[in-house]
Amino acid sequence: MSLVADLERALGADAVLSEPAELRTYECDGLTGHRAVPRAVVLPRSTGEVQAAVRACRAHGAPFVARGAGTGLSGGAVPVAEGIVIGLARMNRILEVDVPNRRVRVQPGVTNLDVTRAVTEHGLFYAPDPSSQQVCTIGGNVAENSGGAHCLKYGFTSTHVQELLVVLSDGEAVRLERDGPIDLAGVFVGSEGTLGIATEIVVRVVPRPQRVETLLAAFPSTDAAGEVVSAIIGAGIVPAAVEMMDALTIQAAEDAVHAGLPREAGAVLLVELDGPAAEVALSLRRVEELCAAGGATEVRVARDDGERTTLWYGRKAAFAAMGRVSPDYYVQDGVVPRTRLPQTLRRIEELSQSYGLRVGNVFHAGDGNLHPLVLYDAGVEGEAERAERLAAEILEACVEAGGSLTGEHGIGVDKVCAMPWMFSEGDVRAMERLRAAFDPDGLCNPGKLLPTPRLCGEVPGPYRRHPLEREGVAERL
Repeated sequence: MSLVADLERALGADAVLSEPAELRTYECDGLTGHRAVPRAVVLPRSTGEVQAAVRACRAHGAPFVARGAGTGLSGGAVPVAEGIVIGLARMNRILEVDVPNRRVRVQPGVTNLDVTRAVTEHGLFYAPDPSSQQVCTIGGNVAENSGGAHCLKYGFTSTHVQELLVVLSDGEAVRLERDGPIDLAGVFVGSEGTLGIATEIVVRVVPRPQRVETLLAAFPSTDAAGEVVSAIIGAGIVPAAVEMMDALTIQAAEDAVHAGLPREAGAVLLVELDGPAAEVALSLRRVEELCAAGGATEVRVARDDGERTTLWYGRKAAFAAMGRVSPDYYVQDGVVPRTRLPQTLRRIEELSQSYGLRVGNVFHAGDGNLHPLVLYDAGVEGEAERAERLAAEILEACVEAGGSLTGEHGIGVDKVCAMPWMFSEGDVRAMERLRAAFDPDGLCNPGKLLPTPRLCGEVPGPYRRHPLEREGVAERL
């Protein structure tokens, strides 16, 4: 019996997609430059059905890829050709709201924002807040260890996951918890679907703060704004969020949603402070002083919740708004130390000029998590390839600055060949051994996260050259 027939028998024909037109919907995630058409897509409704699908794949030796909402930006949900996609969109129930213990148990297809909606009446919220939080799912957030604007103070997804029910590659369901001698739940979060499929997730929710203040500060340049970010953190203030937008993204967002961002600014900071009322009042005054001392041309505090929401709408609309500026864009995701923000942003501008492609910058400045948007037109011959090379050089600049390959979008297939830039061969081998302990046959999302000679050793590409091999770089570090 064929694999598709086995899947239909195990889950029902209405849970299996195999028509070519249907499969095209699942050929990529939010990073559309990487595509593959799967053999079939299954849409389970329960842990038992996920187990049945995985067991069928194992019996046929077929790889499988778990998929949430498809909003990922590293190619982590790109299918394996002739493999199976296990789509978790139908597993979208909130299973338990435990207010006394501030825990919520959900299926992986529940959207990020729906967790907060489920506990709002109890004065609680779920802190990790990616820009796509209205549509991205908790299962995908767990896979990528997603962040968001408020993770500067509250931490990433890994901070908030308490327990997981995971289906391993042999179909066994196991419960992973945070306590015990080994934090197995912590191991799983951020593994990008390479260790198994989470089918139930328990997350921690936190009390809403007593007071929230949101401040917008405009600056003549990203250099000036970056220096103020370091000054705020250096003063011992830990805002809930510190976001930066450059001139290009300000213009695009303002054209799209009219949030009242200052069009003439070279950069803006959006700083949010929350906590006890007296503490927030004191911190707000200090942040205003630091912005003024840093050359801010405008400092504005949101008057009420409506104005605060409008400012955040402008920030969170920035990615989508770039579609008004360019027919295509490539989203990069790297991290640099806060103190290296000005230098790194200058380097990005130099690379932009060198490649003849515009780059918009909108990012989590508080923790140095950059999201450069490389603008190009895929209809112009060679521009897509230039954009990819430029994005790779931006990532090199992040590594050179003492930073990281990714802050929250993950490695996926997009940056898998860049892993040796940060990790030694021994590091990678240790990760492979851990992966093999969960998935000895390599069926869970193969080709993602960890480099192999087949993926990276034979085909030339923008990540083949180690940035520290360039003359003088090692000496500068």
